[in-house]
Amino acid sequence: MTAITHLHKRGPNRAYVSNILRGFKDMKSMFYAAALTLVATAASAEQTEIRVHYAIPTIWAETQDKLVAAFMEQHPDIKITLDGPAEGYADGVQRLLREAVAGTAPDVAYVGLNRWRILEDRGLTQPLDGFIGDKAAEMGYTPALLSLGSYEGKQHALGTSASTMVMYVNPNLVEQAGGSMDDFPSTFDGVIELAAKIDALGNNVDGVWIGRHDWRFQSLLGAHGGRPMTEDESDITFDSEEGIKAAGLYQRFVKEAGMKPYGQNEARQALPAGTLGIMFESSSLQKRFEEGAGDAFELTVKPTPIVATDMEKVYFPTGGSAITLLTDDAEKQKAAWEYIKYVTSPEGQKIIVENTGYAPANAKVIEDETYLGAFYEASPNSLAAHTQVANHAGPWYAYPGAEGVAATDLIAAALVEIAEGADTETTVKDLAETLRIQLGMK
Repeated sequence: MTAITHLHKRGPNRAYVSNILRGFKDMKSMFYAAALTLVATAASAEQTEIRVHYAIPTIWAETQDKLVAAFMEQHPDIKITLDGPAEGYADGVQRLLREAVAGTAPDVAYVGLNRWRILEDRGLTQPLDGFIGDKAAEMGYTPALLSLGSYEGKQHALGTSASTMVMYVNPNLVEQAGGSMDDFPSTFDGVIELAAKIDALGNNVDGVWIGRHDWRFQSLLGAHGGRPMTEDESDITFDSEEGIKAAGLYQRFVKEAGMKPYGQNEARQALPAGTLGIMFESSSLQKRFEEGAGDAFELTVKPTPIVATDMEKVYFPTGGSAITLLTDDAEKQKAAWEYIKYVTSPEGQKIIVENTGYAPANAKVIEDETYLGAFYEASPNSLAAHTQVANHAGPWYAYPGAEGVAATDLIAAALVEIAEGADTETTVKDLAETLRIQLGMK
């Protein structure tokens, strides 16, 4: 007879026995809890924690949470901790610079495609070449996409989202002007001819608009196969034949197609309102314009015309974000690379495209219909914009030195002068000489 059986036979002590049994249960629970704590502690000890910085929470907060959840489900040994987001890419880079000085920088950072060079210039980025090896094509990184984060032969960043300049078209106005979306022009000459006919529809209708802005000029320049600077950034090169023809389009748009001098905000209102036929603008605004047009007309995206005959020379400066590796800790680098690889993989890019509207920075997402086939079938505009990114994405050139921002202001001013009738070749060549002096190139 066991002690417990014996005690149960003693009627007056049942309460006492119940207390003993309850005690055994409590001890059992304690043992279980202790065991779980040991398991959790062991798992925690094996986890590598990676801190990640990002910006623009209005676009990225929900997407970042989804990326982290999906990644950690596949990699339970790596814990991703998101830092509080910066409001914008400019603020984010400044924060990263301060944290680097204080020794509190994160392990990985998302930055603007035109801003990772600031981190590289300070020696903060860790090259990714050793991780990528010779498998770039296999991983979906085309030369065009790799160019978004490469400098002086090293891969300092990988694109995570992208946008290039496309044409937004109002098919109703095209048809009213005698044109056809089935036979929409693929050259600048044809676009200008069509825009002139749209402009002639009435005083309240405009044919075409493009901003007098460095990024848009670089897009026209890249379509002609030109570049703003030499590869080593030692000289200005937009005063080439390609650059003069690209800048000359501003004057042609005005003289031949009646382009009005209003600004960006007015243009972004005119297009969805149905009073602007063709607009050259960032592909990142597609959803906004589609929602603005509503049922009034079926907004259509067309790629920017290409002038250059050598497709390898074509590039479109790409806006969006890139991901950089900052930690120099060998173990953390391995874990951080797994995260970077996932974010830039077809699976990670699918999450980004579906939740932000940006184009993917991985060619396989477009080539393999299993990822976004249904998405692109429902949104042919996205397919047109995203294919242009995959084929012709290129760096958004930032002019070097403390006067870099001032240089873009001078370019914008020169484009206004050209649009208003100034001699294109003289204006472009004078601008190039001014920048050479201002940027210390001569």
